[in-house]
Amino acid sequence: MCRFLAYRGEPIFLDELVCAPAHSLVHQSLHAVEAKTETNGDGFGIGWYGERSEPGIYREVRPAWSDENLRSLCEQVRSKLFFAHVRASTGTSTTRANCHPFTHGRYLFMHNGQIGGYGRIKRRLESLIPDELYDRRLGTTDSEAIFLLALANGLPEDPVTAMARTLKQVRSLMNEAGIDEALRFTAAFTDGENLWAYRWACDAKPPTLYFREIDGNLLVVSEPIDDKTRGWREVPKGCSLVAKAGSVTVECLNQAMGRLAA
Repeated sequence: MCRFLAYRGEPIFLDELVCAPAHSLVHQSLHAVEAKTETNGDGFGIGWYGERSEPGIYREVRPAWSDENLRSLCEQVRSKLFFAHVRASTGTSTTRANCHPFTHGRYLFMHNGQIGGYGRIKRRLESLIPDELYDRRLGTTDSEAIFLLALANGLPEDPVTAMARTLKQVRSLMNEAGIDEALRFTAAFTDGENLWAYRWACDAKPPTLYFREIDGNLLVVSEPIDDKTRGWREVPKGCSLVAKAGSVTVECLNQAMGRLAA
């Protein structure tokens, strides 16, 4: 399983969260404590918003702990909204195209989790992605496939319903293929202004996801980057965190999926 971090608030230098804290994301790339694997060394990536509407991206196949360029970049880049991700592959190759976050226009997406038995449904899952979005398929991960399918399902217009529909489609393919392994899904998505984060699993064992808001500055993480007593709240299982201008709320992803089934 991977580890990730998303920030939205007053502009800060990326290294304040990605590198500096005692249990920073770079530290978690080697010593995660709430993941299935302690080491997340199959590449990393950062995506940030600056003066333009589309985000900048830096992705690399080297482990985050050994890349001096990552630290230098984070010390120089200031952003009001950014994603950072360290990867632990669940089977697909370690290539730059498979590193998170993924981008499409002004949108950013990153994922922690896996589609159980992904190889058995990969072709059918990809067939659900429209041609105009499939052209953006640069890698081989289940994460990128989920992102592109969610875009086709209306992710920019209604991020909660679109992701609920996407997860239902993936589960349907898994059931048809007789796959017993779990679909586990935590993820973050942004349009450059608002931010959504999701925590869901078909077996009620989703990967961890926390958030903290201080003075209007929101931080979403796979695991806390400092002491757990410092205002961290867990995103409930089966829910979505919705951060729009002036508000941070929790919506039930399970209910959204249930409405689609009605």
